[in-house]
Amino acid sequence: MLGDLAGSDCDRTALSEAADAYVAAQTAGSLDSLQDRLSSNWTYQENNKIVTSQTSGVLRKPLKIDHRRTNYDLVACATYTELVSASGPYVLGTQIRHGADKKVISIDTIASTTNSWLFNATKTLEYVKQESWAPIPAAKRDARAVIQAAGDAYLDMWSSSTADKLVPWGTPCVRLEGSAYTGKGSPDDSCKPGIPSNHNQAPNTHRRYVIDEEMGSVSIFCVWEHMMNAADSHEFRLEGGKLRYVHTMTECGGKTCKL
Repeated sequence: MLGDLAGSDCDRTALSEAADAYVAAQTAGSLDSLQDRLSSNWTYQENNKIVTSQTSGVLRKPLKIDHRRTNYDLVACATYTELVSASGPYVLGTQIRHGADKKVISIDTIASTTNSWLFNATKTLEYVKQESWAPIPAAKRDARAVIQAAGDAYLDMWSSSTADKLVPWGTPCVRLEGSAYTGKGSPDDSCKPGIPSNHNQAPNTHRRYVIDEEMGSVSIFCVWEHMMNAADSHEFRLEGGKLRYVHTMTECGGKTCKL
């Protein structure tokens, strides 16, 4: 994985400071707060495409940030930050990776906005504020491989008829899909309603991971091939080995997303 370092070589303070600098940059619409933390050959990717212009991309748009949460991966030396700007309107997911010198080598953003799948930033903000993403006590944390396997199994359901059996379904569980909240109030209070029944669809490919055992979470960016090759972010949180939260963002290149 790009930017992987031995856990002992990854500096959580550097990760946290870079994530804060990224949020400041997004708030200002300027790279100034990030400049000292960027590697000389750093890359910026937005919705699965490399952005080379210094004046384009959502990172150059000043946004009022109403919600921010950052998760830390000390194995991959990376962070995942979820941002909501109701006035933007944008909901952003950003994976930031660091090199051996602690510098940022890549900023990878899924930027959802008007016309994105089930998009409504105001509703998304309302729902995320209802959730509790407290750190999981050390004795109750799931292993890194277990967390990733849960996310992979979920994303495999579109192309595999057996993947749903491998998802560690939990109760309660809620899915925030764009701005649609599934699970809360359903008969079994789970994330199962609406899972795919057609397992012969194109797979979800080019997956990139940020895994935080303390939060029980994995952020997975991918190409959602069966939905117009959309840029997609799925984040999963496990509690006690069971799925508790699913957050998704799906952007179809400025076009209205269609199945």
